[in-house]
Amino acid sequence: MGNAWIVDAVRTPRGRGKKDKGALSNIHPQELMAQTLNKLAERTKIDKGAVTDVVLGTVSQVNEQGACIARNSILAAGWPNEVTGVSLNRFCGSGLQAVNFAAMGAMAGVQDLVIGGGVESMSRVPMGSDGAGMDGGNMELRKKVFQIPQGISADLIATIEGFTRDDLDKFAVESQRKAEVAQKENYFKNSLFAVVDPATGKVVLEKDEFPRHGATIEAMQQLQPAFEMMGAMPAGLNGETFDQLALARYPQVGKINHIHTAANSSGIVDGACAVLIASDEGLKKHGLKARGRIRAMATEGAEPLIMLTAPTPASQKALRAAGMNAKDIDLWEINEAFATVPLQTIKKLEIDPAKVNVAGGAIALGHPLGATGAMLLNTALDELERRGLATALITLCIGGGMGIATIIERV
Repeated sequence: MGNAWIVDAVRTPRGRGKKDKGALSNIHPQELMAQTLNKLAERTKIDKGAVTDVVLGTVSQVNEQGACIARNSILAAGWPNEVTGVSLNRFCGSGLQAVNFAAMGAMAGVQDLVIGGGVESMSRVPMGSDGAGMDGGNMELRKKVFQIPQGISADLIATIEGFTRDDLDKFAVESQRKAEVAQKENYFKNSLFAVVDPATGKVVLEKDEFPRHGATIEAMQQLQPAFEMMGAMPAGLNGETFDQLALARYPQVGKINHIHTAANSSGIVDGACAVLIASDEGLKKHGLKARGRIRAMATEGAEPLIMLTAPTPASQKALRAAGMNAKDIDLWEINEAFATVPLQTIKKLEIDPAKVNVAGGAIALGHPLGATGAMLLNTALDELERRGLATALITLCIGGGMGIATIIERV
């Protein structure tokens, strides 16, 4: 087995995912990805025709994000016809899975240069646009496994773990604080590029626009729980509410404490990211210099109703594959889908919180579903270089009770 070398990574700023309000909402997602591909090629000076494949994560693969957005983005970027593309959906883990698939091709020696990444325009193709829900509306599946909305799952986990509203809001304020420092100190300058209007060439966004600088816990605690009313909605085959379905599986809880709000959950944004991966042969053949190497990667499933607990076993699986333990990791990127997810992962793996999401996370910066995993890897690599550290682990919770983890090391 050969190596998977990380040559470079670039991303767009994250734009607010609201139609006609976010700076990227007037950019077609294919064009957003096309600009990302071209910026990556410009920075690395690669022969575009030498790229074997482009693997992209996109969750809502319908309308503007349907019809194999990977291939259409390549064409929109003006790349040679010979370059192929493929799109995938592993829910929130899609962007990291795309990088991992790219790495697998390089490690197997069948692809010299391959790009992994992702794109999601949540302003133009809102979450749930495919109409499939979590289970595609399969009534037979629901008789076996009933999957509840992720926000209720997050509240269920927080209740089981004993996390309070204060715990979640304090974590969220800290995410905002770290993102504010990162923006003011230009931590993201090595990765970000300015997105332009394809028609006019005018710059539309140069920096992440979702963070709320100066956020306070007092302001956060004025917000009402986001998923309490949903939990009381009838949804089961026999009219049970979502909360009742959850409690039937976890009767020891008694009552779900609904404590997640818009402020301690991930933000809805638009964005794209691309990571260039090279094999051992590809690195030599094209005269490229690696910034990092992928040490290990893993996916792991967990109980699907609670849904969001698998970052812990996925991380443990990746650590075993790398011959490491949690204390060997210098930096962690744990996706902040909901505050309870990193809090639980930190607790279960006994991670030093100071090593986690050091430049802020999705609560502050936003979570462009199909692109987030690649963006987290990008941020981890930048921070390893900036801090002179060696290893990072990137992990995300995934719908349906899955988790994904990747370990990288700085070269």
